[in-house]
Parts: sequence; C-alpha cells; structure tokens
Amino acid sequence: MAITGGDDTGAASGLYALVDRIRSGEPPLPDGQKAQIVTPRLGLRLTDAGSVGREPDVAAFAAGTDYSLNTDVVGGALLPGAPWVDQVAVERISRQFHQFVEHSLAQGYNAVVLPGFLEYIAFSRVGDGHAVYPGADSHIARADALTAAFAPVFRYAADMGMKVYLLTDMLAVSPPLQQYLEKTYGGLNVEDPHFWRVYALGLAELFERMPFVSGLMIRVGEGGDVYKQPGWDYSSKIAVTTPQAVRTMLDTLLGAAGEAGRDIIFRTWTVGVGAVGDLHTDPAAYEQVLGGFDNSHLIVSTKYSLGDFYSHLPFNSTLEVGAQRRIVEFQSRREFEAFGSLPNDLTGLHQQALQRFLAANPHVEGVWTWTQDGGPLRAGPMTLLLRSGFWQLYDLNSYALGRLAWDPATPAAQITADWARQTFSDDPATVTAICRMMSMSREAVTKGLYLGPYADDKVEALGLEPPPMMWIFEWDIVTGDSAALDSIYAVSRDRLEQTIAEGDRAVALAASMQETIAATDPATWRDATLRAKLIDTLAYETDLFRTLGAYRAMFLRHAQWLDTGSASARSAWLVAERQYRTARDAHVARYGGDVDLPAYNFTAADIGATRADRDPLMAVLARILLGLVVLLLLVGAVGRSTGMRALWLGATRPWRLADLSPLPNRLDRLLVIAVPAAALMLSRLVFTWFAAPAHLVVSLGGWLLFALTARVVAGRRDPFHLWAAIGGVAMLRTVILLAAMILHGPGGYWFAFWTDPVRRSIYVCIAFAAFAWLFVAVALVLRDRYSLPRRRATAVVLAGLGVPLVVLGGLVAVLGLERALTIWNDQMALLPWGLSRILGITVYLGIPTYLPSVAVALGAALLGAASLLSLRRRARPGTDGPRPALPAGLSGRHSRLGPDRPDDAPLRGALPALPSRRPAIPLPSRIPRANEDDPGEDHNPRHAL
Repeated sequence: MAITGGDDTGAASGLYALVDRIRSGEPPLPDGQKAQIVTPRLGLRLTDAGSVGREPDVAAFAAGTDYSLNTDVVGGALLPGAPWVDQVAVERISRQFHQFVEHSLAQGYNAVVLPGFLEYIAFSRVGDGHAVYPGADSHIARADALTAAFAPVFRYAADMGMKVYLLTDMLAVSPPLQQYLEKTYGGLNVEDPHFWRVYALGLAELFERMPFVSGLMIRVGEGGDVYKQPGWDYSSKIAVTTPQAVRTMLDTLLGAAGEAGRDIIFRTWTVGVGAVGDLHTDPAAYEQVLGGFDNSHLIVSTKYSLGDFYSHLPFNSTLEVGAQRRIVEFQSRREFEAFGSLPNDLTGLHQQALQRFLAANPHVEGVWTWTQDGGPLRAGPMTLLLRSGFWQLYDLNSYALGRLAWDPATPAAQITADWARQTFSDDPATVTAICRMMSMSREAVTKGLYLGPYADDKVEALGLEPPPMMWIFEWDIVTGDSAALDSIYAVSRDRLEQTIAEGDRAVALAASMQETIAATDPATWRDATLRAKLIDTLAYETDLFRTLGAYRAMFLRHAQWLDTGSASARSAWLVAERQYRTARDAHVARYGGDVDLPAYNFTAADIGATRADRDPLMAVLARILLGLVVLLLLVGAVGRSTGMRALWLGATRPWRLADLSPLPNRLDRLLVIAVPAAALMLSRLVFTWFAAPAHLVVSLGGWLLFALTARVVAGRRDPFHLWAAIGGVAMLRTVILLAAMILHGPGGYWFAFWTDPVRRSIYVCIAFAAFAWLFVAVALVLRDRYSLPRRRATAVVLAGLGVPLVVLGGLVAVLGLERALTIWNDQMALLPWGLSRILGITVYLGIPTYLPSVAVALGAALLGAASLLSLRRRARPGTDGPRPALPAGLSGRHSRLGPDRPDDAPLRGALPALPSRRPAIPLPSRIPRANEDDPGEDHNPRHAL
C-alpha cells in the first residue's frame, strides 16, 4: 500500500490512522476500496502534557492530602541555585515526553499544550533589557538555563509534526515583575494597553527563544498560591475580571503573536470571577466580552459542558455563538468521577456534544483533550498515563476523542470495541463482554456518584451555582455539612424514593459489570494482569457504591425526619445509619492506604452524622430549657421575687425597673446574673450539640464583654438594674433560639434556615429585633434608673458594642479569618468540610480576608465615639466670659454637695456643719420629674431632694 500526504505530517497521520484500523481488526480500506482520500474533520487536535514530569510517589499519594494544582512538567528538574536545572531529571522528563508524544500521535492528535511562560523569558526587550530584572537578577540566569534545558525537549513534538503551545494563567507575575508593573503603571492596571505591552514584549522574546512554539494559551479565571510550583517565585493572580481588561489583554498580545505568525488561545473558564464571571456559561456575556473581536490569530477554547466536567450538566450553549475560531475542551480522566479509576465510557456523550457544536457553529475547528489533567496531582489514585496504575481505563476516552476528531460520525460502540481489541483481547467473546461492561459504566457512575433529582436541577446558593455533586465535595470527600445535604433533600424531596433507589441501582450495575468480566476466559486476555486489575476495579466500584448508597439513604432520611417529624422516617434513618457505618468500616479497612483504589474520605460525613445523632436529644433538652426559662419569666411576671421580677421587666419593660419594690437582697442580685448566664450557656451548648467551643467563645464572649463594658463605663453605681436589663434581654433571646429547636434540635434549626426562606426571614427579623432590643433596653435603664444624660447612656451602649468587636475581631485577625472560619465550621458542620482544605472558605464564598480588621476598626471607632460622648460639657452656649467670684475657700469644681467628698473640706469650713449621716426619710420608689410633661432629661434624685 502507498500513503500520500500533503506533507510529512499528513503522511505520518495517514500511516497512524491506517495502523489503527489494522490493529482494530478492520480491513485497511473499507468496503474493498482500492483508494480513499481521508481528511480529518477537525484540523486542530490538542492534548495536555499527560503525566510528563510527575512521579509515582507512593507516600504522597497514600496521604491523599496534597491538593496542589500546579501542573508544571519541569518542576522535578528545578534546583534552588545555579546551575538551576538538574540535567539527570531533564533527561528523565525528556524520555517521558517522547513517549507521550508518540502515544498521542498514534491516537490522531497533532498539538500539545505545555505549562510555562514567565520562567522562559528575561524581558530583555523591556527598557534597556534590565528594567524588569535589574543587574544580575537570578531570574535572567534561570530563564536562560530552563530554555537551554527544555527547548530541545519540547522541540521534539514539533519535529514529530505536532504544534506546541505554552499555557499560562493571567496575571502571571514574579516579585520583580510585579514591582516593576506597580511602579511604572501605578498598580496592576489591567485595562491599560501600555501595561500589557510589557507582556507582549515578553511574548515576542519567548517566540525568539523557542521558535518552534505555535502560540500561547491563556486562562484568567483561576490563579493563586495553589497553582504555584513549590520553591518557585512565579505565581498568578486573578486580576483580569472586566470585559475591557480581557479585550485590552487580547488585543495587545495578539499584536505580538500576529507579528510572529503565532496564535493566542483564550480559555473562557472564568466562572464566578468579576464582571466576566458568566463568560463561560452565558452567550450574552460571551457577546459582551468578545463580540466583534475579530482576529485570525485568536482561538477561543471552551469546555463542552455548561460548567465543569460533571455529568448531568447541559451542553455549553456558548459554543454555539461567536465568530471566533473555536475549540472544544474534554476531560478523559474525569476528576469528579473517581479520577478515572472507574470504568467510564464517555464516547457516546462526547460524540453527541461534538456533533451538536459542529452543526451549530461553523467556526469550531478543533478539540483539546485533557488526557491526565484536572484536579489535584496527588489527592486521588496513583494513575499516571502510560506509566503507573490502571491508566488504560481513562485512555479509552482520549483514544475515542482522537477518532471522533477525525470522523465525528464513527459509531461510538465501534470505537469502544476497537479500543478493547487493541488494549485487552482480540477474542470476539471477550471483546463483547468488555463492551457490554462498558455500556453499563455511564449509568453506574451517574447513579452511584450523583443524586439524580438534585443533579438534574440548576441550583443557586449564596450567589453561586453549586455543582451537581455537592454531597461528594472536591473530589473524594463525602460531605456532612447541613448546607449541602439539607439543600439536596429540599430539591429532591418530591422524588426521594427515586433518589435512594438510584443508589441501589448503581450497586446492582457495578455487581453485574464485575460478573460479566469475571465470566470471561482468562486465556483469551492478552495480559492477565490487566484482567485482574479490571476485576479488582469493579469490586472496588461495587463496594464504593454500596457504602455511598447507605450514606445517601441515611442523610436523606434524617433530612426527611427534620422536615416532617415522621416516625417512619426516623426509623428508616436509624436503619440506614447502621448500614452506613458497617459499610464504611469495611470500605476503609479494605481500601485505606491503597494508592490504586483509594478509600473515599468519610471524615466530614462522620462529623455530620455524629451531630445528626444528637438532634433528638438536643430537641428534648431544648424543650426542657424553654419550659424552665418561660416558667422563670412567668414567675417574674406574677411572683414576688425581686430578682425574677427584675429579669421580667428587663426583657419586656426596662423603663419600669426603677419601680421595683422591695429593694433587692443578696439572692436577688445573684439571680439576675446566674439565671441569664445559665440560660445563655445551656442554650448555646444545645445549639452547638455540645461540640463547638469555638461558637461558644464568640457567642458567650460577646455577651460577657458587652455586660462588663457597660458595667465599667456606667460608673460606680449599683449594677443591679443594669444586670436585670441585660439578663432579661438575654433570656428573651434564649427563648427565641430554644423555640426554633424544640421540634428537631439544632438540625431542625439549620434545616429551616437553609431550605425555608419564609421561616428564615421571620426568624432573622425576630432575632435581630431582640438583638437590637438589648441596646435600647440598656439605654433606657441607664437614663431612667441611673439618670445618665442621653449622651452618657449612648456612650455606654456604644462602648459595650465596641469592645466585643475589638476583642473578638482582634482574636480572629490574629488567627486569620480563613483559619478561624475553618475551626468554627469543622465544629458546626455547616459548610463543606473540604472547602477550607482545598479552595478556602473565604476564596470560594468571596469573603474579604480583611473583615476582622474592619471589625476592629469599627469597634475602635465606636469606642472613640463613646469617649467623646462621655466628656462633660464645660460651658453652655452663651455663658462665655468672666465668672462671678466665689467666696474665699470655695472651689468652683464641684457641682454637688456631699459630706464624703475629700475635696469638700474647704466648703465644709465655709458652711454650717452637715450631719454625718443622712436622715432616714421615707422616699418614694421613683422621684418624679420637675415637670412630668417635660421631654427633657430627668433630674438627678439627689438634686431633687
């Protein structure tokens, strides 16, 4: 046979395609044809870098806690000093890269994407060549060393007929580069074309250093320390967040690329970031950002799904619009579906997506297949493409996309059969069994790892769109937080039985798949080791789905009990919990520490389950406490105890505290402190399942600091009535909290909070009103009982509010907001446990990390305002001028007479002697104002006397 190509690359591609047909058991030409012209449907077929540069570190993979997302292939060769590169490591990486390139060519790909940009350039074209890296900056020597070491390695792909693209996040910076940009442009002014000129000059330098590079791929939607190479000072920032910034960046960089005849590939992965946050999923946003942007050197790359690489998501409608050249992104080793460790034939799904986009958009010209990338490098199974683990399972998807890019009409079943024949066996019965097993794989995965009724709905929460697999959080952490689990139940409540039954269906499918492969003849397999691996994998899948099925039944039945109070739901919950704990123990015992088939992480699930177990008891305690608190308040309302009467008035009518009679005794003084303190402590312990001391520190600490501050600032007065006002409101707040827990404990409280907007709004309004009532009640008591002027009473309240903000805000600032939220959330189990360990609570929810400092500053401002209000007025308006002379020996500093003031000695000498004791004069319990209708401030009782 003869193969004729338009060039060497075309001839080589034709040879690989012909060999693939022969290896698949097909005739070289279909239907007995003597000649055939083959033109690939998609001219640009990219891959990532596979597992190049990554090593099978058993200890790191066994720990399963390394969530680094850095994908640099050169990291293993870096040295901290000159000569900067380990040549032995370079040679190892080179061998891996050659192997990967040859494998990708055989699958029909013609381009590769490699991470890297800043580390290969010295900005020699900027200024005098030393503006960014002045003098003998080590970045220059490192760039020279890395280029000299790896340019020949990467050139191998170009020599073999593949295009080479480098990949970077923007904004990419090094410390000197960031300093130069900030100094020159007054900050990271990403909407300034001159700002991007620096990067354009760097890009032109890169094309000079590596002339075989075909272009640069850019992502602006992710960045930060989690993507840094350890020990490396190159990093990235999420800074390009406006349409103008995107257009300015692309326009400037495309100028440099066009001059060199290269391309810029811009990824639309910008989910949730700034004004361009909807670029990836909203055609209108796509038009706003890129509409009318016409440049032949621009290629726009977009994931095929309307979101990340999850199942149950629609196809991405933004791929059907736009006039730019487009490529479609696919992932072979599905990170959210056990990292490719489970059989997961995506051929049919990918074929549907590709055919749809080709029909809708004539500008689609390529695919980008992630053969290995996606998710953390060492937090899943230790499968490295071509080198470690059962990588053949997910290599099916890479092989299939290579075939589909050539001919999207190729039957999906034929592609799977060809892969099975090439990989495992050429025995027809065995190939049929493998294909039957793979035909069940998608349903098993989508039912075993997803909760269908929830996953099929578009859900929004906290301004974000949670992914369809929230019960398993990034990537193998089975979550136990109430926010996710209660929301999942609320969405799927009407199809609860279906949701639980899908878990059973997944187990049955996995078991059937295992039986199908186990029934094949071992002698027909090309490699007995691969057959054993596949059977072990299917046993793992069956065990995993059984454990997850028990867990889904457990948390859904618990949520059903929280929702309905049904005795049957509670009984089913307890049965499912026993099944879950048995299955989980067996799963962890069997697969814990296994780097090829690792056990899922059930830490968060167990935290949530432990708190759920306490809900019934907490509900009982809440009822008892609520009854006691209400009873004590009623005693205060109708009884004769001055202490309890004071608490009742403090909660309901603090302005009547001055009418209390008789005067409080020692027991009364103890009651107004001890009863509210006990109510606060016990109710908050119930609220936190007796398991969250961090919440108690903040909650009870705030009450304590407010009370002590008010006591100190109020001065040397009898604090009984002040304690009564604060304690009364504390008991009122306790009643509100306990009332929300009497049915189903704290779990019921949070269930209503997450799932019922009406109840949540009512509770928040009532609780906030009671919170605000505290400050009103204290101010009223200070004025009516202690006769403080309005300014002084306001000062006390402001100080009482300011001190907790300063103290508690300062404590959080010292700990760090992320750490403080992590400690609190680990104990309360409200948000996903893995959130802080992977993305960060503050990052994911967009919480500014400077909030504790803001709280401290606000508290300080309140204290400052309180100090100003506490200052006595020296003179009233209109009283300026000389004061009348006082008799000799009199001091003008005193506004009151009193025998116990040490400074009164001169005064006592000038006036008739006063008795040493005040006469026992019967007094009314309240001193009336001089004019009851006068809205002015109260007179001091001593002055009135």
